[in-house]
Amino acid sequence: MHYTRTIWRPPYEADSLIIEATAGCTHHRCKFCTLYEDLPFAFRPSPLEDIEADLLEAQTWYHDPLRKAEERLFDLEGASADRVFLAGANPFGLKAHHLLAIAGLVRRYFPGCRSIGCFARVTDVAAKTDDELAALARAGFDGLTIGIETGDNKALAFMEKGYESAAIVKQCRRLDGAGIGYAFFYLAGISGAGRGIEGARATAAVANETRPWLIGANMLTVYPTSELYRDMQRGLWAEAGEVEKYEEIKELVARLEIPTRFAMLGASNPVMLAGSLPDQREEITAALDRIINDIGEERLRTYRANLRHL
Repeated sequence: MHYTRTIWRPPYEADSLIIEATAGCTHHRCKFCTLYEDLPFAFRPSPLEDIEADLLEAQTWYHDPLRKAEERLFDLEGASADRVFLAGANPFGLKAHHLLAIAGLVRRYFPGCRSIGCFARVTDVAAKTDDELAALARAGFDGLTIGIETGDNKALAFMEKGYESAAIVKQCRRLDGAGIGYAFFYLAGISGAGRGIEGARATAAVANETRPWLIGANMLTVYPTSELYRDMQRGLWAEAGEVEKYEEIKELVARLEIPTRFAMLGASNPVMLAGSLPDQREEITAALDRIINDIGEERLRTYRANLRHL
């Protein structure tokens, strides 16, 4: 398989067939991000021949292992990967014709595939026409994961995310119109010390105007190699405490009005939890209170300090 360094995927894509479509990030300017710093380039699309080779290799995994290899290799109708996840920071940033070509290869080797997902930036959606989004939906693209991080415009600008909160709503409504579902990644602590509640309220206001099937909350972890760490050293930004981050998440959960799944499942979360909103709001809030009261700042901070890599 043509994998470049560490492969990142959302927790809920664990059972998907993961094919690398890009390496690196088209934006590559978010101050907190260190995920792709070890790459010798900022962004690189995978050659279609590499993607096809990986699909051909993976196609052999989805057959009866007792059959002869040559029989498994060419019996394409037997392949049965229900979902393919295209790896990379934001493969949806590829041109629509390139994504359609990838979808064509997926269908060739996995005709039973029901959907194709990937990470996407808000700006990736904005760069595509309504007709292109509709064509991508027909080709099977669905269940994108969008790292909106926050609806706090001040934080979005400081972190150099490259868009404002209004763009999140606008572009997600275009995805709704095309029939492409999506999940959000939210980054607790991104607004900085003393501004978590404000950031949570702004994020809830944005989310309440959209239709994410899931909102996945993660905890901001500041690494010494990040631009954000250097800003902290300069006194330009202050990190929120661990309990403050959980208070922020409580505020977000309290203000979300849309039906959605809420989850904290990534490695940045010391305690993992998941539930449905609004039905399980009380249970989620109670779990967050137990984390705040029973674990507390010191133990939570110890976890953060020892989290060497996301």
